[in-house]
Amino acid sequence: MSEREVPGGEGATALGEGGEYEDVFARAKAYEGQAAAVGGVGKDLVNEPMIRHWCEAMGDTNPAYAGADATAPPTMLQAWTMGGFSGHAGRSEAYDELLGLLDDAGYTSVVATDCEQEYLRPLRPGDAITFDAVIESVSERKTTKLGTGYFVTTRMDVRVAGRPVGTHRFRILKYVPAVRRRGAPRAEGAAAIPKTAGAAKVARPEPSKRPRPVVNRDNAGFWEGVSRHRLLIQRCDGCRTLRFPWLPGCNACGCPDWDTVEAGGEGTVYSYVVMHHPPFPAFDPPYAVGLIELAEGVRMISNVVGVPHDRVRIGMPVRLEFEQVDEELELPVFRAVERSGV
Repeated sequence: MSEREVPGGEGATALGEGGEYEDVFARAKAYEGQAAAVGGVGKDLVNEPMIRHWCEAMGDTNPAYAGADATAPPTMLQAWTMGGFSGHAGRSEAYDELLGLLDDAGYTSVVATDCEQEYLRPLRPGDAITFDAVIESVSERKTTKLGTGYFVTTRMDVRVAGRPVGTHRFRILKYVPAVRRRGAPRAEGAAAIPKTAGAAKVARPEPSKRPRPVVNRDNAGFWEGVSRHRLLIQRCDGCRTLRFPWLPGCNACGCPDWDTVEAGGEGTVYSYVVMHHPPFPAFDPPYAVGLIELAEGVRMISNVVGVPHDRVRIGMPVRLEFEQVDEELELPVFRAVERSGV
């Protein structure tokens, strides 16, 4: 048996049962803490042209990113470590072995899911980037809409002149694609469930739960406020600019320090769409999704409720309320307010 062959004999794959799943997980878990990349070197110095291209693409006109004392946008952290088409030579055997183990077990598809970054100091043109990466975690087997697999998280520590400047966590899902059985009802319910003679009732699956919001170190305070029926807006300690959604630093002046103010709850529909397709579990189209401009001047996306979807209009006044979506999840939504005399 080869080093990366799935135990259990010929034909053992990710579609096996019980012990085979446990064995794949245990073997994958053993790679936690091992290096994913060693001695990586950025292919280019931090440089003004790349900063300019990034800012133009993102529409970011912050003056901190131009001029004699320019810094790089913090969210460019990964850009300085990317290897491009030719890749990097520093990827470790351990990381290749882990991906090979999952491939051989049948988890051959991969999709990037999310990343988290931490910024320790601004990067400036001329900085030379070095980095190392470690396999930080392998999750238990998870079933997602795409299929069943394992989330693999690597953590990259980025340095300049040997000193830490930031951390980048990158998460992928290695999975077996979900296959819809022939004849199974379509997701949008277009295929009817056949009735049999004398059948009084057709059993239907439990309704799916809404997708959970991603809660991380940068937005945990917002969701804690929602749990107390408070809509909190960040306010920069430096220039006092309000911002939403929550960010680790001010995109007006770059200050990392902030406090919060509570929104009064009044707003108007700045723009909106009516969702008809594609359908998603736990949603009942058509429904209106609005870009709401709060009285405080920031905008946020949420559902517009209390009025038929085809009556939502730009400029419509709305008021904040909190909707209990299921037993675990409560979300801020905006109810249309009838104008007096209308």
